[in-house]
Amino acid sequence: MSDLKQPDSVGATPTSDEIDQEKVREYLEQEEKPTRSLGRFWGIVVTLIAVGMAGFYIYTAGTLPAPVQWQRGIYVMLTYILVLLLYPAVGKKSPLQPWLSGLAERLPGPLRAVIVPRGGPTILDLALIVITVIVVGYFIINYPALQRRAGAYNPTDFTVSVIGLIISLEIARRVLGWSMTLIGLFFILYLRFGFVLYDIPILDTFAHRGQPWQRVATVLFLDQEGVFGVMANVLVSYVILFIFFGAFLSKAGASRFFIDLPLALAGRSTGGPAKVAVLSSALFGSISGSAIANTVSTGTFTIPLMKRAGFRPHVAGAIEPSASIGGAFMPPVMGAGAFLMSELTNTPYSVIVAISIVPAILYFLSVLTMVHFEAKKFGLSGIKTEQTAWQIIRNEWYLSLPLLVVIFMLAQGFSPGYAAFWSILSCIPLMYLLPENLADFKNPAAQGGTVVNAFLRSTVRVIKTINEAIQKGVRDTLVIGATVGVIGMIVGTIYATGVGQRFANIIVSLSGGNLLIAVLLIGIASLILGMGVPVTAAYLITAVIAVPALNDLGVAILAAHMIVYWFSQDSNITPPVCVAAYAGAAIAGADPWKTGWTSFKFAKLLYVMPLLFAFTPEILMIGESGQPLVDVEWSKVAMSWFSATLGTIAFSAVSMFYLVRKTTWWEWVIAAFGTFLCFWPSLLTDAIGVLIVGGVWFWQWYDVRRQRQAEVRSSMAD
Repeated sequence: MSDLKQPDSVGATPTSDEIDQEKVREYLEQEEKPTRSLGRFWGIVVTLIAVGMAGFYIYTAGTLPAPVQWQRGIYVMLTYILVLLLYPAVGKKSPLQPWLSGLAERLPGPLRAVIVPRGGPTILDLALIVITVIVVGYFIINYPALQRRAGAYNPTDFTVSVIGLIISLEIARRVLGWSMTLIGLFFILYLRFGFVLYDIPILDTFAHRGQPWQRVATVLFLDQEGVFGVMANVLVSYVILFIFFGAFLSKAGASRFFIDLPLALAGRSTGGPAKVAVLSSALFGSISGSAIANTVSTGTFTIPLMKRAGFRPHVAGAIEPSASIGGAFMPPVMGAGAFLMSELTNTPYSVIVAISIVPAILYFLSVLTMVHFEAKKFGLSGIKTEQTAWQIIRNEWYLSLPLLVVIFMLAQGFSPGYAAFWSILSCIPLMYLLPENLADFKNPAAQGGTVVNAFLRSTVRVIKTINEAIQKGVRDTLVIGATVGVIGMIVGTIYATGVGQRFANIIVSLSGGNLLIAVLLIGIASLILGMGVPVTAAYLITAVIAVPALNDLGVAILAAHMIVYWFSQDSNITPPVCVAAYAGAAIAGADPWKTGWTSFKFAKLLYVMPLLFAFTPEILMIGESGQPLVDVEWSKVAMSWFSATLGTIAFSAVSMFYLVRKTTWWEWVIAAFGTFLCFWPSLLTDAIGVLIVGGVWFWQWYDVRRQRQAEVRSSMAD
């Protein structure tokens, strides 16, 4: 039993000395580089661009999309411009910074502005902005002509393409660092000089004759699989709208509901604060889809709360990111990867949402069960809460309305973009119900005015809040928007060389046609790839090269994509990268390496679900035809759900080495076998599995009871 003191009630908001803000910022900068401080003029310029971008895409989502060249081109252009304005070419912590500062001191005043900003961009940045407008504008204006002469581009097309690719690499470098940039550069060189691989064993499978520079540049920048290809299309059609929705919902005060309700539901139970972290991550993640944002947003409250409840710092720091990665699986938003999946598989997004609900619930059930056993192991109780769940729902139910709008419209068959449009608008009335606005309405005389004056003052505040939401949303889009160019290079190269099918043949060959080995190989490949690129990019790249292999082994296309999609999230919680886990460690004041491995322990179902997708696709409501919700035997679907639920609970107990007490090695082996049977979808195996795991539980209960009785008899004899 833990000797740590249990808290009597929910503590105050964590103070700055409880959270190492500098470390949190340091780990976040691994995901996104810090932006520069802008003066008043450039701050206004950025605000106007952000408002224009948000207004354009929100308006077109609610009316009719602009022509494809304008829809994608404007996004790429504005994203690049904002990156060049906000992200310095050389960061403050760069080794080049002292050298540049010394150089600037020796330059005449006017020339210093080339490399040293004064509250805004340098002359170099401004020059790159002008060039960006020219090259992207060239694509937009000449789009019809470019389509007509595709494959026979002229010298001007080539020059524009070369410049566009260079700028795309620079944008990725500024926001994401050198890893993503070097990957993009590698694929450019591979498309140009692929033939050199003929002399390298194993890699000779990927060899090709190489293509001339003119074709390399134009294919990667101007063609439909390049910079303005699938990634740009998904971003402008879906992703940025849901990023705006998340920002609007947060500014409308819904974050409070995402914490208050889980606190009321689970706060008093065994290990209550940890369960609050899991449930709040599920709610927040359902509209965020980002493990990093989820960890930092909810973790600043839940991690100190867990520590005060008695959880060890590295455990508290690990539970939050383990739960936070589930946001990528939890509908209705699920992050950018789910929209890419819809595009790549030509499947309606509403279908993606429908088949993802049960696996997402199982993931959170797994983490929830694991933290329960962790709390039981150390005797950690819950905390007192001031309000019941019913009181929270009664007082704050309206904060969930925008989320319900999304769910309802997707269920009715509306497009995701149109659903996002109305959900964004539904957030605006909620802003009038923020505490400062309600106080004004309740007592307008206190402000020396009437109800009309109170409404006008509230409207001004709401407009400011809308602007803040737009600024936050636009800045959040830049992280993923900076990948659009490099991903276009990667996807364009894969399509131009046909290397995807050859990679699929290698996986099939290495696995010997064994599906289990193939899935494991893809999981390893995804983890390695995730060390250098964001999870969305890792999913897209792995999907392009690995899905054909799974399909060749008999896995349905959508199930194959779900396998890759789940695996792509592992770099957030699996050392040595695990940025989300490191952010959790910084908040908890714990050792990052220890927190990373503990996070991996709580997120182990992440590696089990892809196996279920491969061997029991019924869990995704995929029938014999390989299509979701078509020719489905619902009895098999129900059986797979039931078995997966039993298996998840048993797996959580087995993986934590605890049922009634700590599990011995022979008890663990027996329970692990029972867990395997529980996952297998049939009534017979479920019954046997439950009996085996239940038998281990009963034996532990009997053993603990027997030992206690022996201790009582011994004390009485003394």
